[in-house]
Amino acid sequence: MDTFSSFEAQQYDSRGIRVASLTLVGEAPLLIRVQGQRLSLGMRTPGEEIPQAAGFCLAEGIVDAAGDITGLAYALNGADAIVDVTLTAARWAGVAERFEAQGGARALMAQVDSDRLVAALADIVPPFSGPGDALDGRLALDCLQRLDELQPLRAKTRAAHAAAVYRSDLTLLTASEDVGRHNAVDKAVGRLLLDGTLSAAALLVLSSRISFDLVQKAARAGVAVIFSMSRPTRLAVQTALRLNMTLACLARPDGLLVFCGKERIGW
Repeated sequence: MDTFSSFEAQQYDSRGIRVASLTLVGEAPLLIRVQGQRLSLGMRTPGEEIPQAAGFCLAEGIVDAAGDITGLAYALNGADAIVDVTLTAARWAGVAERFEAQGGARALMAQVDSDRLVAALADIVPPFSGPGDALDGRLALDCLQRLDELQPLRAKTRAAHAAAVYRSDLTLLTASEDVGRHNAVDKAVGRLLLDGTLSAAALLVLSSRISFDLVQKAARAGVAVIFSMSRPTRLAVQTALRLNMTLACLARPDGLLVFCGKERIGW
């Protein structure tokens, strides 16, 4: 399966009608199973399936650390792409009841209202401690403004999101792209989880807005600071305040809007 492909479309403009050769981003389903039971079935851009599955399991509380995982296997079954996750016996014993006969029960997203969503996440992820050393706000802003340099797939297709993770000194740890903004985060976080460098992550930079579930993913990964191109949702800010996190977005043309946790940003 390809991350992108060529496509011919009809272009209509002031010069008339003509054929335009375009590049379109790839999209295909991925099934993630834990101990043979379905956890998730969703669309993604093909590639980085193993890190994506690991990152998703971390975000959903299926695992807390790489050591909870004993096996990750990717396979194609006809047109279906599948990642099978195997857990240690002790970890499986702790999460097995969350799985129902028809597939994995997503504990956090099964909550029915905003307050319960935030409270459920706060029960799983304790609030972050004090800010410690502040990040250089101008350098962090530069990371956000230059995110497109880490998006070769977007350059080809104009249709891919990105997630980049940086150390506290704002050197790049990893970056991933996907048609889905959530998948991009799972891929980036999952790669760091599996290679043992997730503890060095200090800043998550996103091409999209910040929603509740992206705050959830960052919190589960231990990353307290999120920068994004677009403004966060109200629930995202409410959640970040509860967890003592920092959310900021681009203030065009060359500034930042900091919604909470300003103590972590030096300027």
